[in-house]
Amino acid sequence: MTVQTSLTVGAGGDANSNFVLQEALSAYSDEAYTNARKLSGTGIVGSNPEIDTSTETYIGQVRWYKPLNPTVNVASLTDSTDGVKTSYSQDYLNYIKTVRTHGAMKVNLSQVITQEDGLMKIGKDFGETQSQDEHDAILAVCRGVMISELLNGAASGQGVAGLGGQTFDNDPTDKRYGFYVDLGAVKPVVDSTTTIQGAARAEGFLDAIGMAWKDYEPDYAYLVVSPSTMASLRSANLVDQTTVTEGNVVFSTIFNGKFRIIQTRASQGLLSSEFTMMNSGPGLDLAGAAANTRTSFIILPGSIAMQALTVPMPTEIDRAASAYKGGGTTSIWYRWGYVLAPAGYNWDGPQTAFPTNDDYQSVMESSAITPLASATSGLVTGGYVKGVWERKTASALSLGILPVFHN
Repeated sequence: MTVQTSLTVGAGGDANSNFVLQEALSAYSDEAYTNARKLSGTGIVGSNPEIDTSTETYIGQVRWYKPLNPTVNVASLTDSTDGVKTSYSQDYLNYIKTVRTHGAMKVNLSQVITQEDGLMKIGKDFGETQSQDEHDAILAVCRGVMISELLNGAASGQGVAGLGGQTFDNDPTDKRYGFYVDLGAVKPVVDSTTTIQGAARAEGFLDAIGMAWKDYEPDYAYLVVSPSTMASLRSANLVDQTTVTEGNVVFSTIFNGKFRIIQTRASQGLLSSEFTMMNSGPGLDLAGAAANTRTSFIILPGSIAMQALTVPMPTEIDRAASAYKGGGTTSIWYRWGYVLAPAGYNWDGPQTAFPTNDDYQSVMESSAITPLASATSGLVTGGYVKGVWERKTASALSLGILPVFHN
């Protein structure tokens, strides 16, 4: 870090100059971080003991036995025909690794002027840098899952016309129904009337969790909302007086703890142009696309498995003695990596490079990864666009990330 300052030399000569220099620089203090609230420190992140981070390639695989579809025979004393046997099968999904780096450089002699080691600041704040990166990656995975499911229901993510989102009556094993709930132009907290009071004002979220998981509805879930949605919940007096604490995170709740609120200003939804693209497909249109649709997420505990990678040389210092006319520079680099695997989804993107956050929320078109905003042909004709996250579980009831679209 190079510091420049203008000095006024008075009658005191050098002594006066030194006094002004100390006044100009004073002492350094840290400005508080005000990044979006983190998702990485919440219960939506869990672990999966089946994920092996020691594999030699970019990806690994998790296998499991699929649920049986049994054939029950009725015994007979007169018919000698063999009974029909029940078969069983396995399935697998891919997960992918990513590695991130963070570095900084200082001019060695600048410390003579500033009396402050710039790299100390970088080292001290490294934890914030890594946690922010993990938060951004988790949100990108959630948006990527959302895009994949929208393609299933509103476009052509399965190569056939989608049938829309989840309802109370749809077949959860039919992948033509995207795993999302579209409340259309309905606000998450509707206005109070003589007949709509109390919890009924936020019935949309209760309907959404019931539509998604039906008779497997969980005891509680995390609700990721924007500050404006949180303000609506507060103004409707729906926020519980008691809170829930997990580790060092304190959650506000609604509906007697049914939803643990995660408030973040980070962008969760899609652009209006992207909604329009979805509605240009052969599937069932999103009803709320023309009504300034916003997105909240209902996420079950442990729905995103996160496993840290062992990265060689996690911290490395490099010195260039001859730089700056022999004054020298010092660089420091931090490296970390992880696997993010949303429950029930297969990584169907490229397998020859570490994915970026943009890759996590992109689509595959003609075997090439591309941002959703750039995808064109496959939504309507010819081949089809599909998400980088492919649903692999037999039933949507096994999934854990539910986008809810509302006004």
